[in-house]
Amino acid sequence: MKNLVLLLLITTWSSGAMMAQDAVSYIRLNQIGFYPDAHKVAVITENISGDFVVKSVTSGAIVFKSTLSAPRKSVISGKFTRIADFSPVTGTGLYELELPGTGDSYTFEIKPKVFTNLARGLIKGFYFQRMSTALTPEYAGKWSRAEGHPDNQVIVHPAAASKTRPAGTIISSPRGWYDAGDYNKYIVNSGITMGTLLSLYEDFPAFFDTLRINIPESGNGAPDLLNEIVWNLRWMLTMQDPYDGGVYNKVTNANFDGFIMPSAAVTPRYVVPKGTAATLDFAAVMAQAARIFPKFNKVYPGLSDSCMKSAEKAWDWAAKNPKLAYDQNLMNKEFKPVINTGGYGDSDFSDEFIWAASELYVTTGKENYYKSYPMFPDTLMPLPSWDNVRLLGYYTLARFEKKLSGSAKKDFPVLKERIIRTAEKLTEDVSDRAYMTVMGKSAGDFIWGSNSVATNQGILLIQAYRLSKERKFLDCALTNLDYVLGRNATGYSFVTGYGHKTPMFPHHRLSEADSVADPVPGLIVGGPNPGQQDGCKTYPSRIPDESYTDAVCSYASNEIAINWNAPAAYLAGALEALYNH
Repeated sequence: MKNLVLLLLITTWSSGAMMAQDAVSYIRLNQIGFYPDAHKVAVITENISGDFVVKSVTSGAIVFKSTLSAPRKSVISGKFTRIADFSPVTGTGLYELELPGTGDSYTFEIKPKVFTNLARGLIKGFYFQRMSTALTPEYAGKWSRAEGHPDNQVIVHPAAASKTRPAGTIISSPRGWYDAGDYNKYIVNSGITMGTLLSLYEDFPAFFDTLRINIPESGNGAPDLLNEIVWNLRWMLTMQDPYDGGVYNKVTNANFDGFIMPSAAVTPRYVVPKGTAATLDFAAVMAQAARIFPKFNKVYPGLSDSCMKSAEKAWDWAAKNPKLAYDQNLMNKEFKPVINTGGYGDSDFSDEFIWAASELYVTTGKENYYKSYPMFPDTLMPLPSWDNVRLLGYYTLARFEKKLSGSAKKDFPVLKERIIRTAEKLTEDVSDRAYMTVMGKSAGDFIWGSNSVATNQGILLIQAYRLSKERKFLDCALTNLDYVLGRNATGYSFVTGYGHKTPMFPHHRLSEADSVADPVPGLIVGGPNPGQQDGCKTYPSRIPDESYTDAVCSYASNEIAINWNAPAAYLAGALEALYNH
């Protein structure tokens, strides 16, 4: 009998200890923290009912007690969650949420400017992607490394040959950022990335004028966000053929490098054919940069003028070549060496024309740009992606509403209404959803790079807030940052180095090949993707919002990419600027 009692006591203790140990895994919340005056929610994924408390980590005192919500069913998984709403807690401090008798959440902060370090880290992530330079310990810490890919001896691929630049011509195309987990650089993906980052500065200049991120250019008289942008901008300028204005698609190896450090990757580098998409993306970026950099002409003399001339020349080339697709499969049938790296191929250029025309119109004031292409071919407002950038143009038109004239001014009410209506649709019933986030309204949100869906939804909501001044859009944008930082069906904070449970094994050559246990910080991974195109065997589920694995093999869910980091940086930076102004 004594043995039975002892066994029961041991079993009860172990079960309780296990529950307490596992509590962090089923209390899902933003693992960094909350603004004092913002909504604060945790999601409980186990079938637990009753009370919860919020405790001060410093004093151990209970500062808030309430009851979990009734269960709510996920439309994606069919599983049930409960909501712990602790919005009344507004005091600055470090806290835990506890389910009595069960266990505690990860610690989190409540304070103003709670995401400043995150915003800084997401921008610093681009510095860690720099090529053609050594990263020194002063700026890169334990992730310092030797220079890789100087790209001052880049070969014109036979498929890209012209009379003025025959096959085998050597050009110099240094700087730029590694595009993703690989070591190549692509104009199309740089396009949306740069457009998003330049827009972040244009929307919130006061915030970024003073934000330092500890890079070699810090303190030079220009904001660090722009200093980092310039590293990629100067590379992009080298990609324009000076003889005709067209823009090459990418600088690349013939094949992807292995998981080696950049300094060990020394195979030949090529520029490949020009294309309409690359040239228009380039034109849009250069036109936008041309109106931002005059203010910093002492730091970057002549850069604005160079960007403007390049933008106009690129536009002229695209007008003469409006349907020239970059088709890598076709190219590889005719020319050697065969190129097997990312194609970023696109065949519909209407969105690129809309974006480039918008940027050129706003920068120059010339209405012929605006009228050159149908600006509203339909009523859709598709979230920005590398192959659909029209919303970047619409955001610019909205940003400069007071400068619009003629047709653009006449069209503006329709544009404003469509952005706000799209935001309304995104936020329908958000308070009733299983995770109370805008992200995850349907399984369709979970695609390759789903975290960029979440962050681009957040940007659209912020644009709607700026247009309407309706606070609900700002608060709903914040739910998607909560999603990215842990309030999701995986329990991960998806930004390396920011949060308690973060990706440790991203599909990222730099992080895998160095001798540092921690991955390069400030990089957002792709996120849940039920397509599982990489064939990794470690996915825990095919349920769309759970289909994520923290494994190097998972390029479909765990790769990083500059076009995902940019909207994440925008969302964190914009929320900091708007909640703390």
